[in-house]
Amino acid sequence: MPKVHSKPCPATGLFSLIIFALVIALSLPAAAQNAPIPPPPTPPAAPSTGPTSNNDSASTPSNTQAQDQSVETLKVNVEVVQLFFNVKDKHGALIPSLTKDNFDLFEDGKPQTIKYFKAESDLPLTIGMLIDSSGSQMRVLDMEKEVGGSFLESTLRPKDEAFVISFDVDITLLQDFTNSVSRLRHALNVAKINTGGVGCSGGPIGPQGPIPCSASGQRGTALYDAVYLASHDEFSHEVGRKAMILLTDGEDEGSRLKIKDAIEAAQKADAICYVLLIADRGFYGGFGYSGDTEMKKLTQETGGRVIEVGNKIEKLRQAFDQISQELRSQYNAGYVSTNTARDGSFRKVEIRPKQGDYKVQARSGYYASAGHED
Repeated sequence: MPKVHSKPCPATGLFSLIIFALVIALSLPAAAQNAPIPPPPTPPAAPSTGPTSNNDSASTPSNTQAQDQSVETLKVNVEVVQLFFNVKDKHGALIPSLTKDNFDLFEDGKPQTIKYFKAESDLPLTIGMLIDSSGSQMRVLDMEKEVGGSFLESTLRPKDEAFVISFDVDITLLQDFTNSVSRLRHALNVAKINTGGVGCSGGPIGPQGPIPCSASGQRGTALYDAVYLASHDEFSHEVGRKAMILLTDGEDEGSRLKIKDAIEAAQKADAICYVLLIADRGFYGGFGYSGDTEMKKLTQETGGRVIEVGNKIEKLRQAFDQISQELRSQYNAGYVSTNTARDGSFRKVEIRPKQGDYKVQARSGYYASAGHED
């Protein structure tokens, strides 16, 4: 009630004001009884570590919008499991415009009910680019920098972010999360071939303790350690869609961790792994190359894939184009598991198309830990 400003009044005026005040005071209880009950306050929005959408509105959502709740809400609910996946025909072409009625979903062989289903081409995307700077990449590193930078420039949107890591005998975070393409390009250009001279005292904490920059001073390529580091120290703190892109020949010669540790870390971080297999076979003299085997395990378990590039810049451009199309053509299925235990166990998830000619590219499962954010 606004304040009333008045001049001093005579006694009769003062008496009238007192009577008026008494009448108002006596009427307040009755008015309070008849006043409508105010609605409960709207709870504050869930916190998000990523940028907000430009389409946010202050208006009240319709019933349809409320039921088709955004993934921003789902991603902070530990009871909801999210699956980002692609669907392709028998020729490898992406299939758009499908609905949840086109799929059956299973966890550990038991059917699950899909609560949320949407094409997520515009959901914020986090990309981690890991570039191999070991001796085997000496002839192809420059083309990786050029094409990788062009991919980030064409793919990143205002609400997306990326980071860059180089790995050789050492693991270096060249650029942390940013939306600046110029900073990301600069980080890629900083990467240089390194075959020795580890320059740090330690690394991230792994299942067996601190990960050194190289294993016992052995010179090689700490590929598995780099995947673990990107997953555990970078992706695990993010929400939403996450894609790790490795430019490498797939050979690991210096990691303390094993491929299974790298896969587990990527699965716990919900990061889809793509490997652009850039193998300069001339470096190996035609012998001893076997990097594709473990890379196929990594990508199949996380919902990505291996793309053979060799040392051809045009194949590298085509590979990045394919990844960009897949990331912009993903589906997102959300469900509440019938298994409510949060025991840290691995749950195998399978989403099957009801039409037999379709192939689903999705992660193989998730870890049901209490602190897991799907």
